[in-house]
Amino acid sequence: MTEKGDAMTATECRKLGAALAWIVLALAPAVALAQQDQIQQRVNTLRAKANAGTVGIISGGVDGTYVRIAADLSSVLDDGDRLRVLPVIGKGSLQNISDILFLRGVDIGIVQSDVLAYAKRQPPYPGVERSVQYITKLYDEELHILARQDIARIEDLAGRKVNIDLNGSGTSMTGSLVFERLGIEIDPAHDDQALALEKLRRGDISALVYVAGKPARLFRDLRPEDGLHFLAVPATDALLETYLPASFTRDDYPQLVRDAPIDTIAVGAVMAVYAWAPSSERYRKVEQFVQSFFGKFDAFLEPPRHAKWKDVNLAAEVPGWTRFPAAEEWLRREAVAGSSTSPHRQDFETFLARTGARTPIPAELKSELFEEFLRWQNAGGKAR
Repeated sequence: MTEKGDAMTATECRKLGAALAWIVLALAPAVALAQQDQIQQRVNTLRAKANAGTVGIISGGVDGTYVRIAADLSSVLDDGDRLRVLPVIGKGSLQNISDILFLRGVDIGIVQSDVLAYAKRQPPYPGVERSVQYITKLYDEELHILARQDIARIEDLAGRKVNIDLNGSGTSMTGSLVFERLGIEIDPAHDDQALALEKLRRGDISALVYVAGKPARLFRDLRPEDGLHFLAVPATDALLETYLPASFTRDDYPQLVRDAPIDTIAVGAVMAVYAWAPSSERYRKVEQFVQSFFGKFDAFLEPPRHAKWKDVNLAAEVPGWTRFPAAEEWLRREAVAGSSTSPHRQDFETFLARTGARTPIPAELKSELFEEFLRWQNAGGKAR
């Protein structure tokens, strides 16, 4: 009886073990599913946090000024938590406009100021001026025309092969327009700038055109023995309708400019942005970027930031463009408040101090005078 009982107990143990194993197997999918749900919730939380303050900025090629400006924006503004700034290498102003309009994850782009007028005439961009706005004008970019020594003047490029950068780039757009307005018919090539420079050194092309803020890194390693030099670009009436006069000096390019400055023209660089609806999450992110950028602007004026930041007037207006509302609001608020962080406020206060006014100026009148001062600066500091 005892042996039978012992045998039954062993059988019952086996049955119990089998039952427990079945229960574990039956519950395993539910337990695994619950764990997966917890993991997915954590992933969703991390994803939402990572994207909440992330702004993508499309810039330019690796040798241009745009990418260095975007890198400065990331270095100064990206705090890794509240705001992340992701620089992206771009393919030129026209492509950057397209990326702002259509590419997921791109909120802001650095483009040439003449690209909006150009894009309005190109498919699929009709009405682009209603979809793209600007945060600020950044600086002016100079037109570089680097040629072989046998090319003495820009007119000598007629009928010659000249690289004007990749199709769709800002340089290609501006280069084509400049030669057209000067009445010089060239044989255009569309290589990237690094390859074009090598072809120029070999004598495969007569010149290359490059629009970039001076000093451009592309020309950093050139030496007199390379047999290359910059061509002067005449500031004709036809060109001055769109562009500004500029020049290269020995300080800009000590290996390429020997004595007298070399005349050229310049086009403005603009920080463009998609015209998000004020109620949208994307608008909120760009608004956060604007507040951080404007509020910390003084940090961009210190080494090791690019020298072009010293040319920036945050309040400068760009003809034909509409300013992003959050940027317009910040500038208006700071101007009224008379904040020391307001762009060029210190210059204005210095000007008032030098006038020797004995009676304090009322705050309301002072704000009006400051706005007039900014308009005067935007007009180039000339009497109207």
